[in-house]
Amino acid sequence: MKKMLLFGALLGALPLFSQNTPADSTLTKTLKQVMIARQKSNLERLPDIKDGYLWSGKKNEVINVQGLDANLTERVPRQIFAKIPGVFVYDMDGTGNQISISTRGLDPHRGWEFNIRANGVITNSDMYGYPASHFSLPMEAIDRVELVRGTGALQYGAQFGGMLNYVMRKPDTTRAFSLETVNALGSYGVLSNYIGASGKIGKFSYFIYANRRVASGYRANSDSKFGAEALVLNYEASPKLKFNFTLGHSNYRIHLAGMLNDSMFRENPRQASRSRNYYSPDIYVPSFTSTWNFRPTTQLKWTVSAVLGSRNSVMFDKPVTTVDKIDPVTLQYANRQVDIDQFNSYTTELRLLQQYVFLREISALSAGVQYINNDLHRQQLGKGTTGSDFNLSLVTPGFGRDMHLKTQNIAFFVENKFQLSSKWSLTPGIRVESGVSNLTGKISYYNSDSLKTSITHRFPLLGLNSTYQLGAAQSVYAGWSQAYRPVIFKDIIPGSVYEYTDKNLKDAFGYNLEFGYRGAAGNFRWDLSGFEMRYNNRLGSVAVEQNGTVTIFRTNIGDSRTRGLEAFAEYSWYPSENLRLNVFTSTSYFNAVYVKGNIRSGNENKSLAGKKLEGVPNWIVRNGANVRYKKLSGSVLYSYTSESYADPLNTVKPSPSGSIGKVPGYGILDLNFTFLASARLTFRFNVGNVLNKQYFTKRPTFYPGPGIWPSDGRSLNFSVGLRL
Repeated sequence: MKKMLLFGALLGALPLFSQNTPADSTLTKTLKQVMIARQKSNLERLPDIKDGYLWSGKKNEVINVQGLDANLTERVPRQIFAKIPGVFVYDMDGTGNQISISTRGLDPHRGWEFNIRANGVITNSDMYGYPASHFSLPMEAIDRVELVRGTGALQYGAQFGGMLNYVMRKPDTTRAFSLETVNALGSYGVLSNYIGASGKIGKFSYFIYANRRVASGYRANSDSKFGAEALVLNYEASPKLKFNFTLGHSNYRIHLAGMLNDSMFRENPRQASRSRNYYSPDIYVPSFTSTWNFRPTTQLKWTVSAVLGSRNSVMFDKPVTTVDKIDPVTLQYANRQVDIDQFNSYTTELRLLQQYVFLREISALSAGVQYINNDLHRQQLGKGTTGSDFNLSLVTPGFGRDMHLKTQNIAFFVENKFQLSSKWSLTPGIRVESGVSNLTGKISYYNSDSLKTSITHRFPLLGLNSTYQLGAAQSVYAGWSQAYRPVIFKDIIPGSVYEYTDKNLKDAFGYNLEFGYRGAAGNFRWDLSGFEMRYNNRLGSVAVEQNGTVTIFRTNIGDSRTRGLEAFAEYSWYPSENLRLNVFTSTSYFNAVYVKGNIRSGNENKSLAGKKLEGVPNWIVRNGANVRYKKLSGSVLYSYTSESYADPLNTVKPSPSGSIGKVPGYGILDLNFTFLASARLTFRFNVGNVLNKQYFTKRPTFYPGPGIWPSDGRSLNFSVGLRL
């Protein structure tokens, strides 16, 4: 590439060198300078050392969001994460409101098996009480998405899934003020407006955005409203010392259409079983970071952050077999249930990166301490109104459950990348977690004395990663890391009147093991890997149905093992200066089974050994192609997910409520087009689910209700982006 650019530059410079050269009889022609440049790939890897973290030997991906041909307005995960093998997408929460994904067969509910971050700051609502991330960012504001699998856990936390980091766009430092707006409209009433501004004034730089989006929804009674804002301020005190303050906010309200059973889904997947159910999270994430590079080889980074806000719902919380209708005696609907979570989660972390010479090579040490102080105030089973609007008021004072889960946890971590030669590095590490969660409060129907009111979390977690460079563009890597998942609030306290909980729960504990070969040769790129995940004391649920009523039992249902293969391969070629062609496959195979465990079904115990893990398909395959000609690009994506089971007993026949049974496999075809009219004006046109496939991704047993939640059919979206 460099030779080609140099050759073009020399061609352009020849006339300059020949000005004082006498002409001869040979006919000469001056050639125009030729510049050959290839577009930055929309999938890259993290460097070995970045922002104080060590990523050497760890499987990771970086998605360059702004270069994607994808529906960014509605944040369609199967398109955004198309090139990352093994990403399972859980469609449940309306148009673009929230991304719920997982990898390697883990639970995708609001991504709560990940350590989810924005600009490196934790956004999980409560890591020890309810680790789901209710904070939501518009993709128009995101520059890239970084995903690190579970073997990187020692760097940032103990989650089995790994780390998912949304990195916001950088300020425009070439001027004091720049403006960008993206306006979109789409099927099912989608209207969206994003506006962002940035600039640099002296030592200050800033980035600010606001996003509003409304939709009537694919199903009846599924309308939603979304809003998000953020302010990012950077101050460069000196070339060595920098400060950052960020305040992010998101909220949305979705009208929940309710679950269906199988017969209702076959009859009309767009119908609603509920008209009075609502859900609304409202989250603020403030943070302050100082970065001090007091020597070229030494960096000290201090971060203080919080997750503050609420998760609110008002619902007629009954199975689909119970119809929500007006009582002929009272001439009113039944009272709804009001649930409110208040999050008060605080984190501070001090991190040191030291690079040094060892065996004539540059090695690096990353060490630090993290302190978390959280208070999750959970109020549930409030007696709400008989109305149909979003109303959190109570007709009877007090909640059936009114409890606090307060956690204090400190973690010490250290990893060292030993560069043993120019090609081989070895990175051992340890993370020591020590904390306690204390439960207080009252439950109207439950004897609080029978609950475990103090839960201790003490784990030394070990890890080891290694990478060997086979050449400038190829390497093999391997890693092993322990992980654990704390018993969370939902595991301790039944989430609804249909649930009951084992009072002797244990924290889940296990490890991630992975190995792979990645690289590039010419126009071909690949990353092939295998993994094993051991997940002991697995926390799960079993749905038991009697006389049309579903009850859910939360317990340690056994130990599981997931083995799999993950393959990414991409080929790009450039037939001409203006034409670029690209094809790829992102394929994963999972073999997820229970190694041991027993569960009571009816009046007998049944072994789980050899049973498939619920919610885990064997195959997730995404194949795509992209064509770019001058300013126009188009892509086609086919996403296939094979069948899975909804319960640990692998029940095939659907239950009357739809909460138990097999989840059929499904394939989705998407088309996306982008036209770069100029450096300032961009048009996007997206056709999702071209073949109008009627499908569902999971049979949840808890929120948003036990049963089938249909995913969207065919949809169109058109957006215009303008930079000023």
